[in-house]
Amino acid sequence: MEINQSLEQIQNFEGKYPKQLWYLFFSEMWERFCFYGMRGMLVVFMVGHLAMDEKTANLQYGATQAWVYAFTFIGGLFADKILGLRKSLFWGGILMIVGSVILAIDPVNFFFIGLGFTIVGTGFFKPNISSMVGQLYKINDPRRDAGFSFFYMGVNLGALIGGYLCIAVAEGSMWQSLVPINLRWNVGFGLAAVVMIISLLTFTQTQKSLGTIGISPLLSIEKSKKKSLEIGTYIGSLAIVPIIIIMVANTVYTDYFMIFIGPASILYLFSEMKNFTMAENKKLLAALIFIIFSIFFWAFFEQSGGSLSLFAANNLNNEIAGIQLSPNGVNNSANSFFVIGFAALVGLVWLWMAKRKIEPNTVIKFGLAFIFLAGGFYIFYYTKFFADPTTGRTSLGVFTFGWFIITFGELCLSPIGMSAMTKLSPQKTQAVIMGMWFLASAYGQYFAGLLGANIAEASENSTNLQKLNVYADGYYQLGVYALVAGIILIAISPFIKKLMQEVK
Repeated sequence: MEINQSLEQIQNFEGKYPKQLWYLFFSEMWERFCFYGMRGMLVVFMVGHLAMDEKTANLQYGATQAWVYAFTFIGGLFADKILGLRKSLFWGGILMIVGSVILAIDPVNFFFIGLGFTIVGTGFFKPNISSMVGQLYKINDPRRDAGFSFFYMGVNLGALIGGYLCIAVAEGSMWQSLVPINLRWNVGFGLAAVVMIISLLTFTQTQKSLGTIGISPLLSIEKSKKKSLEIGTYIGSLAIVPIIIIMVANTVYTDYFMIFIGPASILYLFSEMKNFTMAENKKLLAALIFIIFSIFFWAFFEQSGGSLSLFAANNLNNEIAGIQLSPNGVNNSANSFFVIGFAALVGLVWLWMAKRKIEPNTVIKFGLAFIFLAGGFYIFYYTKFFADPTTGRTSLGVFTFGWFIITFGELCLSPIGMSAMTKLSPQKTQAVIMGMWFLASAYGQYFAGLLGANIAEASENSTNLQKLNVYADGYYQLGVYALVAGIILIAISPFIKKLMQEVK
């Protein structure tokens, strides 16, 4: 392995992908196994083992996931100013391991404690590995989007394996003879801890190949002062864990936080903009528009971990083409399965179109993402016409096809969005902008919980067939909203293109 390469040597790589992308790919893959494995278990566990009703579980899920993504903004800020991307990532990984181990020991009594550590850890880990991927490329390298699409395939490989395996083991659909009934949920959460250790080892053993990418931003100050700031960050992040636990357990505090953090992050961005040129600030405004629209996308998409998880448990059969599968496992992993199959292909299509100068710009890709999202939710609605009137259960195959359509929407937005954030933001504020990108996901998760809670409340005290119809009609409405958002975004694309300037 080559080490101590300069940034220019790294960015002047030959071929489609730099070798460092592979190392970050595998580190992120195992971390996403941990994250999505736990995510897929939350609502089912809360309803089945913490005695929450479906409305409360949706609100709790939205609050938990909102905190996960909101903390990425804070993690990005400390990475930019104090720790650097690498130390921030390592510290986040340690906290995620601690949280997963706590949940594996006693998920019923230590549920919120484990979540608290996981939330803070994810905040330090997630935005910084994405920022390192962006720094592997020069600003206008046409291979950047393909690289992020490939990296995103790694995200989804971890999500596929963890998303299906953890919930399937916990619910008893897999390894029934190997795992005692009373330990199934412990093992499900324990798997997340094991793979997070693998993720961290992968990064620590390959980080030398990154050259100067991700090193401390404080190399120019005295070592003693640098060490004090780093130790203070570690102590402060541990001290905030109990506060996070309290605020996650009480969703009303999440309401207050979400009212505050969004405007605060925008004000912080505006204060930073005073240090940049007019051209750079126009690009930052374009990034902010993308961030705002992504909130709506994730609010609909992230029904997957909330209302769609309950829909899968209550209203889907367990068979596709004669093969018996866990409906919840399919809901939690089908999207990732399709991303793995099509992410590289979509990335190559972007490259092919770029060479012929016919590639749609980032704004149009975002608009297409909403149109695909609308199509997928219409298919979720359409499952009601395949329902068995006696059981209130419908086709798992048709439901899965809805995820197939949505996948292309996600591939038009999420990897392209991460790439756009790195292209539109000055390097000094890249981690913060990436944090704001994930903060938009936090708002999406938060609103997803509210939307799911409304659907659950409307279906309260209903028969299973009535519940299916209520949920399906709710998904129809979400599809309409997604379609409108896509049309608006495409309509204002000329204005956004002017803000983006030379960035495509």
